[in-house]
Amino acid sequence: MLGRKPFEKVIHDFRHDERFRDQIVYWHTIPEKEAITVPFPEDMDNRLKEMLKKKGIEQLYSHQKEAFELALNHHNIVAVTPTASGKTLCYNLPVLNAILKNNNTRALYLFPTKALAQDQKSELNEWIEGIKTEINCYTYDGDTSPTIRQKIRKAGHIVMTNPDMLHSGILPHHTKWVSLFENLKYVVIDELHTYRGVFGSHVANVIRRLKRICRFYGSDVQFICTSATIANPLEFAETLIGEKAVLIDRNGAPRSKKHFIFYNPPVVNKPLNIRRSAMLDVKEIAKEFLKNDIQTIVFARSRTRVEIILTYLQEMTKKELGSKTIRGYRGGYLPKQRREIEKGLREGKIKGVVSTNALELGVDIGQLQVCIMTGYPGSIASAWQQSGRAGRREEEAAIILVGGSSPLDQYILKHPEYLFEKNPESAIIHPDNLIILVDHIKCAAFELPFQSGETLDGVEVDDILDFLKEEGVLYENGGRWYWMSDSFPAHGISLRSASQENVVIIDTTNGANVIGEMDRFSAMTMLHEEAIYLHEGRQFQVEKLDWEEKKAYVTEVNVDYFTDANLAVQLKVLEVDQEKESKSMEIGFGDVMVLAQPTIFKKIKFGTHENIGSGPIHLPEEELHTTGAWISFKNDVFSVLSEEQMEKALVGISHALKYVSALAAMCDPNDLDVVFQVKSIHNGKPTIYLYDRYPGGVGLAKKVFDEFESLLERTEEMVTNCKCDDGCPSCIGLDGESSGRKEATLRLLQYIKKGQILCP
Repeated sequence: MLGRKPFEKVIHDFRHDERFRDQIVYWHTIPEKEAITVPFPEDMDNRLKEMLKKKGIEQLYSHQKEAFELALNHHNIVAVTPTASGKTLCYNLPVLNAILKNNNTRALYLFPTKALAQDQKSELNEWIEGIKTEINCYTYDGDTSPTIRQKIRKAGHIVMTNPDMLHSGILPHHTKWVSLFENLKYVVIDELHTYRGVFGSHVANVIRRLKRICRFYGSDVQFICTSATIANPLEFAETLIGEKAVLIDRNGAPRSKKHFIFYNPPVVNKPLNIRRSAMLDVKEIAKEFLKNDIQTIVFARSRTRVEIILTYLQEMTKKELGSKTIRGYRGGYLPKQRREIEKGLREGKIKGVVSTNALELGVDIGQLQVCIMTGYPGSIASAWQQSGRAGRREEEAAIILVGGSSPLDQYILKHPEYLFEKNPESAIIHPDNLIILVDHIKCAAFELPFQSGETLDGVEVDDILDFLKEEGVLYENGGRWYWMSDSFPAHGISLRSASQENVVIIDTTNGANVIGEMDRFSAMTMLHEEAIYLHEGRQFQVEKLDWEEKKAYVTEVNVDYFTDANLAVQLKVLEVDQEKESKSMEIGFGDVMVLAQPTIFKKIKFGTHENIGSGPIHLPEEELHTTGAWISFKNDVFSVLSEEQMEKALVGISHALKYVSALAAMCDPNDLDVVFQVKSIHNGKPTIYLYDRYPGGVGLAKKVFDEFESLLERTEEMVTNCKCDDGCPSCIGLDGESSGRKEATLRLLQYIKKGQILCP
């Protein structure tokens, strides 16, 4: 391609291009930083030192040496340094050193995804080749060939896997892994920050089961954890592993020059403060870099957005680059497709990739120079992880955050200091969630019988064992509790989803080919009949959704729209655990039951994003028992606000509060849902509920309850400072009748703040 410009020229032109310059609201350049290096530790095996020198490494970064020495002194450690700072050597060096000292030593590496495990295995095997000593390193996951599984169990010094495989494929079959468990010294947990919420609560229990089996075989394991920046890494790691640990957070790695650019799409409707869709601006910005042969990654918050942006980019660049040079990457793609895309990025054959947060983690995908985020990713940790995908080879890089109209995006664009100056959010898990705990006690009892009075890593379980006995799952004999069901417990328990099983997506265009899968809750709104399912830039229409069999049958179509669906939600309070009160409101926390049912779907035109049609959805209700927090307004509020105004105010506060709460709880806004009732079933008062979208709850609603007062203050600040006339997507939403909503919302927020209604 003729006329390609160097990166420095492209970034300069972007800053001054009249199409973009007025929308750039903040430009922050982080200068490069020199490395802090130290000599190799004296206790390091000479073969390791020689191998490092062959790789051109004459000294270690300071945090790598600190990790080596702490591990050697039998400490559990958690290393928290930025992306591409050489964290892998924090665990590979102590593990390899221990194996070189004693060939019977074993290590287990846990990665959140199969892709990351495969990637790390390739890198580690390169190190091992340089040592010239036989050290066997294998990945063990669903893709592992049955022919080599036996060899891995007996001879694998380092076994790399994911929590799902440890849960369902290794721990239940521990008798086949005797040589691993008898000699297990190190357990490595990479990308620690990904184990928050429901997934992390499950994984904490998988680790409890792992430690129980290790004790049975006489081994005492050490944990080495690595994480992106979060506010509470030490507390979080100790909760996850159930052990004391030492924090390493002084980064010795160098850093490349990075430009952080905050970009706000133009307002297209001034009275309503509606901005142009971020996706439309993202495609134009990405094209500027791609046409100059600058490898670019675009992150989007949902599978649908990934496919829409991919469709736009492939169409725009197919003449200059060819459509195969721009690819999509997300959950639901089959493993072979993912490996092919990762390889293409490393080799430079693929110039651009549009991804969900599936590529947020440290899979090696080469020398990307530009990262474009379509909207704020939902947490500071995710924002830094995604930005870390650009400039990994010490090259100058650009990270562009293109804001959407959501309150979350607009808050970040107006408060850039939130990203650069604020401590990142705390990661939350709730390992003792009763539903999750009961599931894992079933699995633990299958693995080894429980002794009467035994705990699961300090958690008393006698009452749960009694309950499972009554359910006919366990039986007791001589003070020991045995598994007696025919079923295999781990098989039916998903670590990553509230749903037990996913819906399989079958393409019937030519035959019947499985092209992906989706969890049940998402399938209600994305795989209903007549939905348009987007996959690798191609469009499929759902012809039939077999809800009982969990199968969606789709055929390829060529239409100029995509679909979006609405959920109707009802909520009842089952039990109140905590309450507090102020002059104007009552605040509560407890167990709630949520009934959700999809109602209608809309057809939204590509390009203009206008609504061009709708239709009903016929699916059964889904029931969810979880935890919720709520605020109820005292009845004197009706002395000034009418019932109609109250409904508008509740809509407005609910819309804004959901996004403000997601920031505080370090979760995706979709993990925490909101519903309001003008006359609550619970107490007859106007009430707003926020609840965890996972059975039993994972601690998000509890954090909202603890911080409700400050969250309402931030909500009031956000709505007050918004420049719209009467509400917009950036503050209180626009769905339904919105006339007078902003005024009503602000009056109710001021009532909360001052304990009285202010007359207009």
